[in-house]
Amino acid sequence: MEHPLNDPGEPTEGFDTRAIRAGQRRGPEQEHSDPIYATSSFVFASAAEAAARFAGDEPGNIYARFTNPTVRTFQDRLAALEGGEACVATASGMAAILSTCLSLLKAGDHIVSSRSVFGSTTNLFSNYLTRFGIEVTYVPLGDLAAWEAAIRSETRLLFAETPSNPLTELVDIRALADLAHAHGCLLAMDNCFCTPALQRPLEMGADLVIHSATKYLDGQGRCVGGAVVGDAERVGKEVFGFLRTAGPTMSPFNAWVFLKGLETLRLRMRAHSESALALAQWLEAQPGVARVHYPGLPSHPQHALATRQQAAYGGIVAFEVKGGREQAWQVIDSTRLLSITANLGDAKTTITHPATTTHGRIKPEQREIQGIGESLIRVAVGLEDLEDIQRDLARGIDRLC
Repeated sequence: MEHPLNDPGEPTEGFDTRAIRAGQRRGPEQEHSDPIYATSSFVFASAAEAAARFAGDEPGNIYARFTNPTVRTFQDRLAALEGGEACVATASGMAAILSTCLSLLKAGDHIVSSRSVFGSTTNLFSNYLTRFGIEVTYVPLGDLAAWEAAIRSETRLLFAETPSNPLTELVDIRALADLAHAHGCLLAMDNCFCTPALQRPLEMGADLVIHSATKYLDGQGRCVGGAVVGDAERVGKEVFGFLRTAGPTMSPFNAWVFLKGLETLRLRMRAHSESALALAQWLEAQPGVARVHYPGLPSHPQHALATRQQAAYGGIVAFEVKGGREQAWQVIDSTRLLSITANLGDAKTTITHPATTTHGRIKPEQREIQGIGESLIRVAVGLEDLEDIQRDLARGIDRLC
């Protein structure tokens, strides 16, 4: 078995060390790389041991729907990076949000959510949770007065993502956490865009952190997965209990891929952020571009907050072209290098039209409220040479002038 990273009283290991080594338990083969435990079940030494594990009286593996060593290593490592007591890995980011809501809420409860959330999150809240008697109110992400005004006696959860998808809007996490706790509510933060390499919401008072591991935690667009990080009671017992019963489970292979991704997480996030900032600055200078949304730009209304709250500004750049859908599609269709896909967090730069893809299933009036217009393009800046990304975008942007 791997030795603990720290003896009692020793300083905590650094972020990159934890990203590479936290959670690893070597088996009898003394493997150096984390193994994949491809098994659906586990063998017990006796009937008594089986009974003790099923009853929760003895720790150990039971059934791969809710206990698997590879998945456990990923959970322990991500919890160490976020500073949480517990982590539950799920089949997707949306499964993480669903598991959180169905394990911690009940009929009659109320959610206050930012209106600037991923389109599928809006659909989950508005079209599905409401069927089970859970009500949702949407507010502008950065307007703390609006958050407070929306809180009711039955409000149990505040939910937000910062920076938001796709406009990179922000909220002051510490201030929102204080507001939530003053009213007896939990705060769940979607940390997909920043990851713990750039932002750690639990340290700023959030109760729960949600991840789509599909994105930057993987880093190469290989697998789908999600995670919930938080304390031992809500996440370690309540969310885990839901996963044990309902089974939105991460596979061992996917967990192994995400473990490999975590090893290079901070290096990649720095590189994504550096190129994204340079691309945003370049886009601001293009005559065919009407507006650029990127927290690293002084023109971003929450630039100061991003500088204070994040270690860097992230890899997502959104921009509006002069014109509408036709002009936006022209820019997208003129690219030869960039991948036209709605995924993000990949080593390969991706480009999409949010109004007809990631947010295409929400009502037009909701898109309008969120500021997601027909001229908006989202670019998830990858790790290619910056000059090649710029040249590819210029094929379409230069034709707008």
